[in-house]
Amino acid sequence: MKINAVEIRPGNILEYEGGIWKTVKIQHTQPGKGGAYMQVEMKNLIDGRKTNVRFRSAESVERVRLDTVDFQFLFREGDTLTFMDKINYEQVSLDAGILGDAAAFLQDGMDVVMELWDERPISVQLPDTIEAMIVEADAVVKGQTASSSYKPAILENGVRVMVPPHIGAGTRIVVDVYEQTYVRRAE
Repeated sequence: MKINAVEIRPGNILEYEGGIWKTVKIQHTQPGKGGAYMQVEMKNLIDGRKTNVRFRSAESVERVRLDTVDFQFLFREGDTLTFMDKINYEQVSLDAGILGDAAAFLQDGMDVVMELWDERPISVQLPDTIEAMIVEADAVVKGQTASSSYKPAILENGVRVMVPPHIGAGTRIVVDVYEQTYVRRAE
């Protein structure tokens, strides 16, 4: 689907120079002299390269729609993650780098959504939040105000997050997967 350059938004998937790119940042610039343009920072979804491209406002670009399929995470073996299609039970193995920092939050049996382009896996979306156990938490520093004092804690998956002072080791909490931040105490 062709769209004008001024319609590009962060998160759009574009086909550009034979590759598939995800827009990260955009900036619309209208200089005093010359035509307006869109400065677009993009990341290649195949090999991870980043680039900055300047599109004139009148230019059109190809926006790509990705197919989404429900998968279930099975196991991790080194840097390889194995997922199973929930409909036909086919298994797919991917490099952990495709998920970035979110790979640490994968749990056995977790339901994920895989985005496919020409039947090739491009990205994996985890749930926005997960429950995790705190295995280690620093002691509370006395004299800090309760409103802005957070202390470091380490989750069972090794990820370090900042938590309120009343949260201790052994507590289950809800964590934002992509921001890697404390949301609330688990119920």
